[in-house]
Amino acid sequence: MIIRLAKINDEESVAKLIADFRVELRGLKRIKSTPKIDQAKEEFNEYIEAEYPIFVAEDINREIVGYLVCRVEDNLVWAESLFVDTNKRRKGIASDLYKEAEKLATKLGGDTVYNWVHPNNDKIIKFLAKNGYDVLNLIEIRKQRENEVLSQKIIVGNHEYNY
Repeated sequence: MIIRLAKINDEESVAKLIADFRVELRGLKRIKSTPKIDQAKEEFNEYIEAEYPIFVAEDINREIVGYLVCRVEDNLVWAESLFVDTNKRRKGIASDLYKEAEKLATKLGGDTVYNWVHPNNDKIIKFLAKNGYDVLNLIEIRKQRENEVLSQKIIVGNHEYNY
């Protein structure tokens, strides 16, 4: 497995993964959707234009099977999105990608990678916990949107939230 920075000509391969990532995220909120490649290409190009480091995992066939986008603010590194092709999971690819984000944080003088996580995304929560990330940093709270269907309750400390 080769981990490297994405190049502009990786657009097609990374966009497919971004589209699948967005479908999976919507699924966490029980929203059915299909991959939207054009939107994913636009997202990829926005990351490139913003100069966000995008690490990609390339298998022995030179196929891109995973990616991690880092948003950098001063010396803070945020894991903007991390995704590995569903057929390639549980092989250490996400860990290898994440190590690159941690190296970047250290290089910039930071001490951790920050993560926004859907509260019911058990896969990423377990992944982060396995890698030592277990400090709750902040909670985003907002009003319910018109016509939004909230189907879960999430408890954080002494507070219960709709999700």
